[in-house]
Amino acid sequence: MKTYTCVIADDHAIVRGGLRAALEAPGLIEEHGITVVAEAANGLEAIAALRQHRPSLMLLDVQMPLAGGTEVLLEARRWSPDTRIVVLTGISAVGKLSELIDSGVDGLFSKATENDALYAALPKILRGGRVISDHVAALLEDRAAPSPLTDRERQTLNLIVAGQSNKEMAQILGISAKTVDRHRTSLMQKLDVHSVAQLIAFALREGLIDPSAEL
Repeated sequence: MKTYTCVIADDHAIVRGGLRAALEAPGLIEEHGITVVAEAANGLEAIAALRQHRPSLMLLDVQMPLAGGTEVLLEARRWSPDTRIVVLTGISAVGKLSELIDSGVDGLFSKATENDALYAALPKILRGGRVISDHVAALLEDRAAPSPLTDRERQTLNLIVAGQSNKEMAQILGISAKTVDRHRTSLMQKLDVHSVAQLIAFALREGLIDPSAEL
């Protein structure tokens, strides 16, 4: 039988420990268990573990220090495209949940989900399926999501929040100030806001940026 490996990325040690115990227990999720090859307490450690181990599965918390879940997802698709990515999140903001689905995660579960529901879904995900938990699906049905931002618009948003000028953003992103202005205008139109203060307030409320993130 095929053996599966996993990287657990969460900044809470007690969560990592509980997940490891469940994954490695023979018969609970897979007959012979799933081998946890690494744990990561922040986004940079998660990316490094992905590059080193190329695991079958990553269980990922999207709110971690140093690099957020979106950045880890992008790097995962770059360095380990066959890894199945399952996001576990406490976020309820529809904007962030929609973004995660649009990014192509293989599983998306609220941390309010019962453990048994997650464990039952993992074998399907490991074999190519995609599962969005009932809790997350209900949140998305309740409210319409804003238009998804492109990766470049998201970078621009985070740099605006960090207080960077158009000229500074152009240098950081390696594009012209005119292109930065175009991205800035586009994201504000998508979010239907008309000032930087409104933009930041909306982005925080909808989970488009992490208030604790290091930019």
